[in-house]
Amino acid sequence: MTPAKQTLPCPFEKKYPSSLNKDDEYYMWQAYNLAIDAWNNNEVPVGAVIVHEGEVIAAAHNQVETLRDPTAHAEILAITQAAQALQDWRLVGCTIYVSKEPCPMCAGAIIMARISRCIYAVSDPHQGCFGSAFSLHQHTGFFHRPEVTVGVLQQPCLELLQSFFRLKRKPTEQISHQQKSRFV
Repeated sequence: MTPAKQTLPCPFEKKYPSSLNKDDEYYMWQAYNLAIDAWNNNEVPVGAVIVHEGEVIAAAHNQVETLRDPTAHAEILAITQAAQALQDWRLVGCTIYVSKEPCPMCAGAIIMARISRCIYAVSDPHQGCFGSAFSLHQHTGFFHRPEVTVGVLQQPCLELLQSFFRLKRKPTEQISHQQKSRFV
């Protein structure tokens, strides 16, 4: 059994945009807030929400450490919730909002679930499979290819991820107030 890792509270505050304008940024802020929850649970700060007909039907954050499950990524957990909500494994007409580009496993699950759109904030040049390291959604062998949008709320989501890993590497350092205030 490995020793418990030190939990560092997230220094970023959640954002609550007006629900009068339910656009891509509105839903990405919800994914961002879930990423903060992940951080506060000592997880890599990634959040995901799935929207169907303008309503959030699933919301999750990474729980790999908590559940000791390598498949407990935000996207996988949200897809499971959405399938239960719709009582169908086919999530046609759904949009998934993710604070970081899906990995190979999550990109494959999004494709297999027939999710119509994937919108993510931060590209992952090492493991991202919707345009960065690989473009799984453009593979001609698949029957379904989700529409992919990149960069919605990129800066706040990027700062959240970078700060998490910076603090994990140097847990005695604190994020300065100046860094925190760059969020809108």
